[in-house]
Amino acid sequence: MANAIFKIDKPQNEPVLSYAPGTKERVELKKRLAELREQQIEIPLLIGGKEVRTGKTGKCIIPHNKNHVIGIYHMAGEEEVKAAIDAALAARHEWESMPWEHRAAIFLKAAEMISGPYRSTMNAATMLCQSKTAHQAEIDAACELADMLRFNVYFMNEIYKEQPESTKDAWNRMEYRPLEGYVFAVTPFNFTSIAGNLPTAPAIAGNVVVWKPASSAVYSAYHVMKILQKAGLPDGVINFVPGPGNVVGEVAFAHPWFAALHFTGSSETFQNMWLTVAKNLPNYRTYPRLVGETGGKDFVFAHPSADIDALVTALVRGAFEYQGQKCSAASRAYIPQSIWPEVKQKLLDDISTIKMGDVEDFTNFMGAVIDAKAFESIKGYIDFAKQSSEAEIICGGNCDDSVGFFVEPTVIVTTNPRFKTMEEEIFGPVLTVYVYKDEELDETLDLCDTTSVYGLTGAIFAQDRKAIAKMEKRLAHAAGNFYINDKPTGAVIAQQPFGGARASGTNDKAGSKINMMRWVSPRAIKELLNPPVDYRYAFMQEP
Repeated sequence: MANAIFKIDKPQNEPVLSYAPGTKERVELKKRLAELREQQIEIPLLIGGKEVRTGKTGKCIIPHNKNHVIGIYHMAGEEEVKAAIDAALAARHEWESMPWEHRAAIFLKAAEMISGPYRSTMNAATMLCQSKTAHQAEIDAACELADMLRFNVYFMNEIYKEQPESTKDAWNRMEYRPLEGYVFAVTPFNFTSIAGNLPTAPAIAGNVVVWKPASSAVYSAYHVMKILQKAGLPDGVINFVPGPGNVVGEVAFAHPWFAALHFTGSSETFQNMWLTVAKNLPNYRTYPRLVGETGGKDFVFAHPSADIDALVTALVRGAFEYQGQKCSAASRAYIPQSIWPEVKQKLLDDISTIKMGDVEDFTNFMGAVIDAKAFESIKGYIDFAKQSSEAEIICGGNCDDSVGFFVEPTVIVTTNPRFKTMEEEIFGPVLTVYVYKDEELDETLDLCDTTSVYGLTGAIFAQDRKAIAKMEKRLAHAAGNFYINDKPTGAVIAQQPFGGARASGTNDKAGSKINMMRWVSPRAIKELLNPPVDYRYAFMQEP
């Protein structure tokens, strides 16, 4: 039996490969894209390590080529979800009893597989399934996912090391138990890394998981699940159950052994989940943990002293990379009147050079939005702006779903700081600009802070240090991730732990020890080395 105290070195962030012409990784990725594109795979449920086919299926399509099907996936019904819960609970005791070094080794191995021999597969799957460019897929499906696994193992090891003080006659120690029951992981379409992190973070801490991936990203999620299996994940620890959210959720939330939710998605969905959990609270064995990262209406706020070239670059990248389908995407901007003419011209010049299309063409900066529902929703906001007397579309505004779900990078300028597209999450390549008077900086900062119900990310641009200090303080609660002279997207694991408050979630900071603490239930243990043998205290003695 191992009795060593094992050391896990602090990881280094996975280097981002360039995929520049002539590089080895570019050749490998192009080849893998062609291979996966021409295959149509069948995706079963994975329950207790066994493949389950229900016959009720959905399609995995390529968003930029909507008639191209790359996968058929089976959907879970009520019975399959119950079976997944049973499989998780059956695996629970053996998994939580597994020596820590062996649990850790599984996820460290998976990280090496993702960043090594399966790198091109993960990137290609993400590009085809979610219409990401090579760069966006690389920072997501390869680098961030590998970072999540490595750093979460490291964070867990650091948590285990945290022990209380002891005294001369008492030895105190802390035991970090997994939660009593199962974790329900509900993952989004837009990041393969988040899809992989939400079930694995609790599993690293010794929990068992029922995982429902987004219906529009089952394809890439399945590739993650298969890698975890190949890395040695025991059967039943994570159970893969794609299917309708209402069907899977109803069963998962009703079970008495439901212990926690790990969620990324819309604020509305999270609120409905919270209400469901509250309704079922008397039935649960324990108070469930609810961890959610939800919507955002993320801002860029410019001061008159801002570096205009840096500001424009941040607006373009922050608003339009990955078609604005990031909860951190720049969606509203506050630009002072004095610099707006120059900002506007440079912004329009940059956007005019953006290419959009098939992500296998590496010259394209943008692909398609994820599906027909997203396309119609985004188009609805653009149409609203077109018809409003309070807004002007200065570029973009066209939508075309004849081949794929393409929405042009669109900039709206509004005279109303509380215009609909300044307040509501669009989740597409739409940026709304409000031009404010330089002398109304304070009032506009208040507008920025109060216009949206969200509090996820935000960025300020200024060269004046007094202004930076002032803006940082005034916007203290407006964003959980706050950027100075940088776009509001692109948080890196262990560097900028990610999350926000208000309607943006529980701010449990994925990519940090804070999140990993949510998956344990500490037990304090006190052992007296020389216990008393007489109930009487000294003060009770007669003088």
